[in-house]
Amino acid sequence: MLKNYNLILFFLLSALAFGQQKPDAKRIKITGKIFEKGTTLPLEYATVVFQDAKNPEKLNGTVTDLNGEFNFEVQSGTYNVRFEFISFKTVEFKNKTYNTNTDFGTIYLEADIAQLQGVELIAERSTVEIKLDKRVYNVGKDMMVKGGTVSDVLDNVPSVTVDPEGNVALRGNENVRILIDGKPSGLAGINIADALKLLPADAVEKVEVITNPSARYDAEGSGGIINIILRKGKAQGLNGSFVVSAGDPESYSGSASLNYRSDNFNLFSNTGYNYRTSLGNSLTNSTYFDNTGAVNNYIDEKRNNERLNKGYNTNFGVELFIDKTTSWTNSLTVQNSRGENPDNVFFYNYDNARNVTFTRNRFNYQRSKDFTFEYATNFTKNFKKEDHKLTIDMSFSENRENDNAIINDQILGDPSTAFTERTLNPQNQNRNLFQTDYVLPLGENSRFEAGYRGSFQKNLTDFDISALDAGGNWVRNDVYSNLLEYKENINAFYMQFGSKINKFSYFLGLRFEDSNIEVNSISANDYNTKNYNNFFPTATVNYEFSETSSMSLSYSKRINRPRGRFLNPFSTYSSRINIFRGNPDLNPAYTNSIDLGYLKRWNKVTFNTSAYVNITDDSFQFIRRESGLIADGVPVIESTPINLATELRAGFEFNINYSPFKWWKLNSNFNLFRNETKGDYRYINSVNTEVVQNFDNTATSWFTRISSKVTLPYKIDWQVNATYHAPENNAQGRRYDMTSVNLAFSKDVLKDKGTIALNVSDLFNTRKRRWETNLENITSYSEFQWRQRQINLSFTYRFNKKKNERENNRRDDGGGDDFVG
Repeated sequence: MLKNYNLILFFLLSALAFGQQKPDAKRIKITGKIFEKGTTLPLEYATVVFQDAKNPEKLNGTVTDLNGEFNFEVQSGTYNVRFEFISFKTVEFKNKTYNTNTDFGTIYLEADIAQLQGVELIAERSTVEIKLDKRVYNVGKDMMVKGGTVSDVLDNVPSVTVDPEGNVALRGNENVRILIDGKPSGLAGINIADALKLLPADAVEKVEVITNPSARYDAEGSGGIINIILRKGKAQGLNGSFVVSAGDPESYSGSASLNYRSDNFNLFSNTGYNYRTSLGNSLTNSTYFDNTGAVNNYIDEKRNNERLNKGYNTNFGVELFIDKTTSWTNSLTVQNSRGENPDNVFFYNYDNARNVTFTRNRFNYQRSKDFTFEYATNFTKNFKKEDHKLTIDMSFSENRENDNAIINDQILGDPSTAFTERTLNPQNQNRNLFQTDYVLPLGENSRFEAGYRGSFQKNLTDFDISALDAGGNWVRNDVYSNLLEYKENINAFYMQFGSKINKFSYFLGLRFEDSNIEVNSISANDYNTKNYNNFFPTATVNYEFSETSSMSLSYSKRINRPRGRFLNPFSTYSSRINIFRGNPDLNPAYTNSIDLGYLKRWNKVTFNTSAYVNITDDSFQFIRRESGLIADGVPVIESTPINLATELRAGFEFNINYSPFKWWKLNSNFNLFRNETKGDYRYINSVNTEVVQNFDNTATSWFTRISSKVTLPYKIDWQVNATYHAPENNAQGRRYDMTSVNLAFSKDVLKDKGTIALNVSDLFNTRKRRWETNLENITSYSEFQWRQRQINLSFTYRFNKKKNERENNRRDDGGGDDFVG
């Protein structure tokens, strides 16, 4: 069966290829339908293959649409014709001549019972599909993420990295836009890194990585777009799956995916609960110098965290099939979570001879509540001509976060220095989205697209710090407290046109976005309104050398708007001497991206490589500086983002999929990049002196990931992922290298209806971010480990998901760029 399965994949990839036909041959139209015998249900994505009887290497064909229909053209001639679908008996007509338009009527395929004993469930396969314009990672049976989160899923995707704090980067660039089902979503919450740790991995069907998006997508994200596609069942009748897991450090989770589909509607639901403990730690060892360069004193800061997060999420909806060409989908999503984070920090103070002067303890007990609600609706109309359609999307979401903490601080052994503080940080976000897209095929090989997107968002963050006085009253600290209002209204229009001429194809687009941004620091009586509108051109050209080899060149202009913690004048207070502060005066950064890609397929190998250049104006850079405040006799150091003049990022990467044997699959990703920044920054230090920092810096770094999956005896699957980040210099210091290894085993049980998986995240406990910082009078070395080694055991059970289940992607996932290539 695996042989047939590979053939089907091959034909799906080559369905659009014309082959080498005689130019004077007559073209004829081939039509018909493919249905399942006994049920009269249409078989979507069944394959029609026309193989030249004289030259078997010449292939043509197509796949059926959602109604089981096919319609395409071939050169007149003599063919061997096959109608195929995985786990069904093939219908074949050999050595027949076709000189006129031919309608095959309805072809009925019968389920092959013998094949059902050995075929793998399509919906559960884990693959990386490499295309010129994007890479598609199908989650499937990926053992690494069972019982995990979406953040764990992204950390397995080629070209994507997730640092110890949960920040996502694409090809080393953190300015990346994350979409859910092709659209900005309220599910992303106020803090995208935290939100991705709440969504269960089992809710994800696949992830699309788009390094140079077309005009159809938001212009947001200078590094590209990551599109997370959530599951929605397609099989007829009632079916579903359940996943339960337990791990160490103490973690439990359970999720259920249920689906009921009939001819008139499709009901779907994903529900999950998680209880997750994450142990973390960090340290910052600082050396302070006087104006002569001599050592003045040392402070070693050590921190331990034991974060606990528990909560549930549920998504349910209905897709109504109004008629054969029209569908209307409505869905509702609710997330609710609670968290605790006992943050225990010790400050060990030394004199210049490394003698202990005193030790301060700061215990910060944080609690959080997070609630998200989103309603989304989609209307899709497919017109008579293939690919001619209109879609309308609307969504309304609200996010509410409430973080608070009680802080007890004192010098050990001196009760007179004890004091108590609290932080209150309620946040509220409302987002409304309106979007419509229209696709019009022109002729046989051209397409026009146009659309509108309106995104309207409002955030309110009230960060309040108070100290407990002698009378037991809370007194507000106005230095660190702040009420921030953020409003964002963006209206966008786009159009694009593409065409294919023999082996050459192109796609040209233009997007216009009108932005109205308000950043109001109400506490400081500082109100900022920024209005700007921009055109964002995109272009992609592609040339097919053969059915297995092609090259593309693409260009796009992108924007990166600052949000959230980037803007909030104050957002952390767990340390007295090392803090993070946002910058409400940040301006958007603009990037011009160029990408040259090459794709080659062999029998067992798929190779994709690209060279890219990103030129960014007013790029965001995080700097460390003296805040002007003093704590324990030393300057308080703050990290904050600023706009620098120019950033040039150039790189080279390649991805390889290799299957040397049926039982062994390898996937590798390598990225080498050079990052050059130019700019100066000025500030006033703790002794009222102006400091000028030059940020001119050129750094070269690289990272690589390799994944190996082996099928052992007794059908036990073994998977290993290894990732290495090389060190990188910056204008204020150096980031050190980081290595991590993940390991997993799985075994299908209960006649393949169940799967047991054991996975170990960060096997050697080495996933630590390490860096050094060099300021004028301070040097420091820091380590940060967000989550220590995690061991997880999970069990998955599927019911009424037959081995021949026809899972597909009838829903528009926000794509539409497969036209090129």
